[in-house]
Amino acid sequence: MEAGSIKQKATTGVLWNAIEKFSVLAGQFMIGIVLARILMPKDFGLIGMLSIFIVVSQSFVDSGMGLALVQKKDRTELDFSTVFVFNFLISTLFYLILFFAAPFIADFYEMPQLVGISRILTLNLIINSLAIVQRTRLVININFKTLAKINVISVVIAGSCGIICANLGYGVWSLVVQNLVLATVSVVLYWSLSKWKPSLKFSKKSFNDLFGFGSKLLLASIYGKILQNLYDLTIGKKFSAADLGYYNRSKSFVELSSGSITRILHQVTYPVLCSLADDKERMVAAYIRMIKMAGFMIFPVMTLLSLLADPLIRFVLTDKWAMAIPLLQWMCFARIIYPVSVINMNLLNAIGRSDLYLKVDLSKFPFILFFLVAAIPYGVKAMIIGQVFSAIIGFFINAYYPGKFYGYGAWAQIKDLSRMLLATAIMAVPVYFLTNSIEHHLLAIFTGGSCGLISYITACYFLKVNELNEIKSIGLKLLNKKKNQSDISDSASPDSNKSD
Repeated sequence: MEAGSIKQKATTGVLWNAIEKFSVLAGQFMIGIVLARILMPKDFGLIGMLSIFIVVSQSFVDSGMGLALVQKKDRTELDFSTVFVFNFLISTLFYLILFFAAPFIADFYEMPQLVGISRILTLNLIINSLAIVQRTRLVININFKTLAKINVISVVIAGSCGIICANLGYGVWSLVVQNLVLATVSVVLYWSLSKWKPSLKFSKKSFNDLFGFGSKLLLASIYGKILQNLYDLTIGKKFSAADLGYYNRSKSFVELSSGSITRILHQVTYPVLCSLADDKERMVAAYIRMIKMAGFMIFPVMTLLSLLADPLIRFVLTDKWAMAIPLLQWMCFARIIYPVSVINMNLLNAIGRSDLYLKVDLSKFPFILFFLVAAIPYGVKAMIIGQVFSAIIGFFINAYYPGKFYGYGAWAQIKDLSRMLLATAIMAVPVYFLTNSIEHHLLAIFTGGSCGLISYITACYFLKVNELNEIKSIGLKLLNKKKNQSDISDSASPDSNKSD
């Protein structure tokens, strides 16, 4: 692939990913506001109790095969069909396992209503399996425009169904319906907009080749999903469903900010780094730019979200969710470095070292488990503070191999990110004093957000943060491109050919 083509595809991919993620962010945010106002924290907690079982099963369904297809250079139609057949069969198997395990899950949490909820909600495993290959093909082609359309439409339709059910008094089942509709609409759109249809052929050789790479990612994914949802499991068991609801609502805010930025960078950086894997110099240059851009975006966003947590939750979710405020504030700092760590891990997969990916992921487990266990007696807030320390240690572990292979380890990354960190600190000072002096919640959100944006951009300008100029350059190019397309369209219109 030509250098210009890669750069253009990467830029376009980032743009459409940003459009998708932040459109979905806005949609989910508004839908979440409405549902949180109607439903109770316990309703969200009940769904959270099942999350670890669903996401671990979903990891088995994918088994790293999607990423294996992206990484493989000489992929064939038989490879795609093999993965499709495998995904469907394994999803059916895990649905049956969870169906019969539902009473045991309900007994574990001492929540009898979880039997019916889990048996219906886990149908998503089978539904989602039908579109994994179609989604992977779009990622391979860096066709994030189609992905954006699919995800935005799915979120709007599913959210509308969830709100209707909530207003009709269905309680927690409103969230079940929302999740099922989201999966179903997504699959229908993937099949409608994708040109690829499965041949239902299965090749043992193809499976072995792909699973050889994907198996290590499977183990890493299972491990990662367990860790990500270990807190849900622990809070659901040790504390109340309402406490888990507060935790999950806080996590949803963070997922829609840090999570959106992370998914943008993950979906774009992985195929781009894979395409450059044979050109070390260009790959490292692209990798460093991605690290800097991640820091430029994530540091101010998460800091601002933490500073505005109080008025934001009280205004959009009402005071019944006030217990989530300190959880959200600390969770922002637990996830502030996460997108950078994801890029570090993506690099290992891009160069075909999924074995090191697994090794790095497993090496973080003792620290995470230690902080979790130590914090349990002190409550949910202490558990999230423990996540902050786990994230810091995890960053240094994730950056070890990039430093060893390419001379760009943790301290080199911190040095490159230091100006953005300083700009973020400068931004935080006026926002903190401003929001604490304003009692009206909406005014505090608007004023604090505006002040944060202006002060961060100003600080970056005086600190000469290059990423600010890069964002400006991309914006000008897009505006010029749009203007040129408009001029071409005008010149090609019938009226333009008429003489005065």
